[in-house]
Amino acid sequence: MPVDLTDLLHGRGVILTMEVQRGVVGDLSSFPELAEAVRAVHVVDNIARLLGAARASGTPVVHCTAGFRADRLGSAPNAPLITVMLRRPGHLLEGTEAVDLVPELGPEPGDLISARRHGVSPFTGTDLDATLRNLGVRTVVATGVSLNLGIVGLAIEAVNLGYQVVVATDAVAGIPADYADAVLRHTLGLVATLATTDEIARALA
Repeated sequence: MPVDLTDLLHGRGVILTMEVQRGVVGDLSSFPELAEAVRAVHVVDNIARLLGAARASGTPVVHCTAGFRADRLGSAPNAPLITVMLRRPGHLLEGTEAVDLVPELGPEPGDLISARRHGVSPFTGTDLDATLRNLGVRTVVATGVSLNLGIVGLAIEAVNLGYQVVVATDAVAGIPADYADAVLRHTLGLVATLATTDEIARALA
């Protein structure tokens, strides 16, 4: 049965950006292959267009960011990816330009930011769930990176917390591209509604 995006989003949706930061996919990226994948499919441009539609409609925007203290306190090297990242002295240091959003996304004054310094997805141990509930959100729209880990974790956590999930298919990326496409179809398609930025923007209008 086709999903009515307008019904899912109007008055109860939020747009989440996931790690669309200068030190992740921007000019200071520690992940050049991922940054190139983002450029190849115009992820930042598509997110920016979607955020414009969201702000115009009064739909909240929350940027989910990652950053680490220089002394690494509060960040556990409990996964191979995190262990590698924490060994890089300058990687996503709090208070540096690397943790900033890519400039195309803002933040605008009405946007919210939910920061984390541990784990690979945005809900556990952050203020994100409480923030969304206080906003009356029932449906989250996921954008950003990556389809390898962060977007999958976001979607599964959100479903487990009782939210509906929409993934903006042309506003996410992963590596390699064929794997990212398979994750969209065979994993995220099981827990989320898949829609393009244009389809989501029309539903918000």
